Amino acid sequence: MKEILLIGSGGHCLSCIDVIELEKKFKIIGLVDNLNLKSKFGYKIYPERDLKKLSKKIKYAFITVGQINNFKIREKLFKKIEMYGFKTPSIFSPLSYVSKRAKVEKGSIIMHGSIINAGAIIGKNCIINNKALIEHDVIVRDNCHISTNSTLNGEVVVGNNSFIGSSSVVKQKIKIGKNCFINANIFIDKNLKDNSKIYE
Repeated sequence: MKEILLIGSGGHCLSCIDVIELEKKFKIIGLVDNLNLKSKFGYKIYPERDLKKLSKKIKYAFITVGQINNFKIREKLFKKIEMYGFKTPSIFSPLSYVSKRAKVEKGSIIMHGSIINAGAIIGKNCIINNKALIEHDVIVRDNCHISTNSTLNGEVVVGNNSFIGSSSVVKQKIKIGKNCFINANIFIDKNLKDNSKIYE
């Protein structure tokens, strides 16, 4: 198996570990975080300052920091590991379904129970969380988090750096701007401008 470093060690990291271990394509070498710990979740902790040195020995890295209100941490870390020359694979749960006619860009994770239908495009460094439904011809741009049990219906477009909360539904052909936040359990039936925040 190929060796990989995971960047981050919080709750989302644990969920990613579960997917990676089940996929059986990568061997996790350790977690990168600025914690005063030697190990977590059964894996060695490396400080972030060691990333450049680690890039000389380990080919792959993956961002496992979560994203709700602030996309900037994931975006910054993604740029950093690319700058150091790490390869950033896409990770697919064996319990998900991804159409052969869909496209998933590097650095994104498709988690348990998710469905990515024909013609859909998932950008770089995205989280498609458990049981999310991405319907035909949807475009999810870079650095987005489509949360648990949410639904993007056909031809929806989600702009960069946006968050769609758990169990929210976006009507077909709706366009959501960049840097948007949609809370849990929301029905979106109108286009949203950049930087929109929908709480109820």
